[in-house]
Amino acid sequence: MINIMIPGADELMFRNLVLDFNGTLAVDGKLLEGVADKLNALSSSLDIHVVTADTFGNVKVQMKKVKCKIKILDETDQQLQKLGYIAQLGNDSVVAIGNGKNDALMLKHAALGICMIQKEGASQESMMAADVICNNILDALDMLTNPLRLKATLRK
Repeated sequence: MINIMIPGADELMFRNLVLDFNGTLAVDGKLLEGVADKLNALSSSLDIHVVTADTFGNVKVQMKKVKCKIKILDETDQQLQKLGYIAQLGNDSVVAIGNGKNDALMLKHAALGICMIQKEGASQESMMAADVICNNILDALDMLTNPLRLKATLRK
């Protein structure tokens, strides 16, 4: 569990990290360098979940060295599937990270939503739904291990 106090807001207590795969952890279906190590380090504090449409059909191979649960979505109502997934975990315990339109509801309803703008871009809907926007997944993951960064970004 990770606890973070944000001045002017409630204490954030995270148990789960839910991430999209393509555009967030990977570009063109290939896991970005350094991501596996960061996620494995975070897995001692958080349960890691990768929830994806698996556009390239290779998420299981790419994530085989990462301690995580993988959920591959079917083609219909992916926004609602992702929202349902975090609801089962308990929205208030979830940090969600994504970039696509199908991530928007997950980002909006998680305790903390982080939108990624990397090589694949980000949907406007997801950007507007997020609490934080980052342009590098390693920076976003570092915010969880260096809570003063989140405090500086989210303080009221």
